[in-house]
Amino acid sequence: MNWISIAVGGAAGALLRYLVSGWAYALLGEGFPWGTLSVNLIGSFLIGFLWRLFDQVAISPNTRTLIFVGGLGAFTTFSTYGLESLNLLRSGQYKLGLLNVLGSNVLGILFVFLGFVAARAVLAAGR
Repeated sequence: MNWISIAVGGAAGALLRYLVSGWAYALLGEGFPWGTLSVNLIGSFLIGFLWRLFDQVAISPNTRTLIFVGGLGAFTTFSTYGLESLNLLRSGQYKLGLLNVLGSNVLGILFVFLGFVAARAVLAAGR
């Protein structure tokens, strides 16, 4: 059942990401990644809101999986990163929280760069 919940939530999250991102670009222009910023901020708000809400409101494990793993996972993985970072900080694991924030941001950008370099090398080797 988890697979179905993830698939349904993922389909809905991906479509919602496409719609929200397109709306943001149409409204604010394409000179800045407004669509990505919008889905990341909306997703971060939603995961915080729903996580706290579901601490107080009974909800089935399949529905949690559909919403958090499928829906918000496809909408934006940034929301999960934000929640995990906050949970580390809230539990007093400040070093791990900071490591997660710095590692995800700094290393994430570095790995994007390394991916570009690797693709350039592969394309150059194929010529």
